[in-house]
Amino acid sequence: MSFAGFQFDNSYARDLEGFYVPWKGAEVPEPKMIRFNRDLATKLGLDADALDTETGAAIFAGHTAPEGATPLAMAYAGHQFGGFSPQLGDGRALLLGEVIARDGIRRDIHLKGSGRTPFSRGGDGKAVLGPVLREYVIGEAMHALGVPTTRALAAVATGEQIMRQDGPEPGAVLARVASSHLRVGTFQFFAARGETERLRQLADYAIARHYPELADEPGRYLGLLKAVRDRQAALIARWMLLGFVHGVMNTDNMTISGETIDYGPCAFIDGYDPATVFSSIDRNGRYAYGNQPKIAQWNLARLAETLLDLINPDDSDDAVRQAGEVINGFPLVYEREWLKGMRAKLGLSREEPEDMEIATGLLAVLETQNADFTLVFRSLSSALSGDASPTRTLLANPAGFDVWLPLWQARLAREEGSVEDRAAAMDRVNPVYIPRNHMVEAALASATKGDLAPFERLVEVLADPFTARPGLEVFALGAPSDFGAYTTYCGT
Repeated sequence: MSFAGFQFDNSYARDLEGFYVPWKGAEVPEPKMIRFNRDLATKLGLDADALDTETGAAIFAGHTAPEGATPLAMAYAGHQFGGFSPQLGDGRALLLGEVIARDGIRRDIHLKGSGRTPFSRGGDGKAVLGPVLREYVIGEAMHALGVPTTRALAAVATGEQIMRQDGPEPGAVLARVASSHLRVGTFQFFAARGETERLRQLADYAIARHYPELADEPGRYLGLLKAVRDRQAALIARWMLLGFVHGVMNTDNMTISGETIDYGPCAFIDGYDPATVFSSIDRNGRYAYGNQPKIAQWNLARLAETLLDLINPDDSDDAVRQAGEVINGFPLVYEREWLKGMRAKLGLSREEPEDMEIATGLLAVLETQNADFTLVFRSLSSALSGDASPTRTLLANPAGFDVWLPLWQARLAREEGSVEDRAAAMDRVNPVYIPRNHMVEAALASATKGDLAPFERLVEVLADPFTARPGLEVFALGAPSDFGAYTTYCGT
C-alpha cells in the first residue's frame, strides 16, 4: 500500500489529456502542519496518524507528491464580474489526484497556494495564512450547516514570507477536497476555442462522474444542463436561507457538481439586508446577498451557451430554444427549494398557498430594522412554544412583528404534531452558531500572530452549529457596535 493509504485513481488526468498541464508544486523551506482534519482524512480512507506529520505537511504544501499522485493545473476560462477572460486556469493551485472515499464517492484532493503554474498570469502562485484559515473555517462551517461544499483537509505553513499589499505575511497552502473541480469556466475554455469535440468529451466526463443516470439518454447534454441547474438552485437556496454571501460568483467559481467553492471575500450577514456586499472589489453590488439567485441563473446561461452544439448540432435555433427553456425554469426551481427550506425554518411541514407571503412578510419586518437574521430565526422556536419575547427583544420596534405573529400562528394551528417536536425540528435547521464575521476576524488575527487557540476554538464550536451549549453564548452574538462596516478581500 502507498504511503498513508493513498489509493489514487486519477480519472481527470487519465481521461482528459489536453485539459490540463502536468505540474509540480513549488519547493518550500519549512512545511509545517497548522491544522489537519483527521475526521475527513479517515472518511477518505487515509491514515490520519501518518499524515499529521512533517511528511504529511510536505505533501499538502505541494512540496512532495505521494506515490500515485499526478499533480496538474486545470485549464478553465470564466466571466469575472461580467467580463470574459478566455484563459484563467489554476494559477496558484494543483489537482494532486483523486481518491475513492469509504462511501464510494470519488473526490479530488486539491492544493491552493502551491506556487506558480503556466496559468499564473504574473502572480506569485502563493497564498498566505489568514485567507487559508478563512477558507478552512468557513468551508467546514458550511459542511456542518448542511451546505454542499469543498472541505478543508489541511492547512500548512510553508515557512515563507509572502509579500502582499500591507507587507510580508506568512505563506500557507490549503489542501481541500471536493467531488470535483469542474466549473462552468472549464466548459467556457473550450467553447471559446471552438473545440466542440473536446466539449463533448468534457460533458461526457461530467455526466459519468456526477450524473451517471444520464449517460445513456439521447438528450443527455440538455439533461446535464438541467441537472446542474437543479443542483445550483438548491445550493443558492441554502446560501440564502443561512444568510451566506459568496462575494465572487464568477463562472469559474460555479461548479458542475453543485458544491460551494472558493471562500475568498465571503461572509455571513448579521442584519438582514438584501443589498449587503462585503467584497472590497464588488463596488456595484453585482454579487450582493439578494442578487445571488439571479447571478446563478446568469452563470447557468453561460454554461448553456457552451452546450448548444451538443444539444442539437443540426439546428441551432432549436438548441437555443431547448436550452432557454431550461434556464428560464431556474426561478421556479429556486423558489421551490427556497420555500421548502423556509417552511422548515418557520416550523411548517404542510404546503399551503399563503406560505410564501408569510415567509416574505417576516423578511420585510427584518429588513426595515436590519434585524439579526440568524438570531431572529433561532428565536422563533420559542415563539412557536408560546413565548415571543426572545424575538421581540431582537427588534428595535416590534410593531411589525406583532402584526405578522398572529398570521404565522394561525398558519401553525393547521400543522400536525406536538409543539415540542416542531420546535425541536426548527432548531435543527436554524443555527445558533454561524461564522460571525467579527469572530472569524479575531481568530485569524490571533493566528497570524502565532496564537491558534481562538481559531481552534471557533472550528470546534462551528462543527455543531445547531446545538446551544452553555458557555458559548459569545459565539451566538452579532457583531459589537464598534466593529463597524465589514469588508473582505480576494486574498486566498
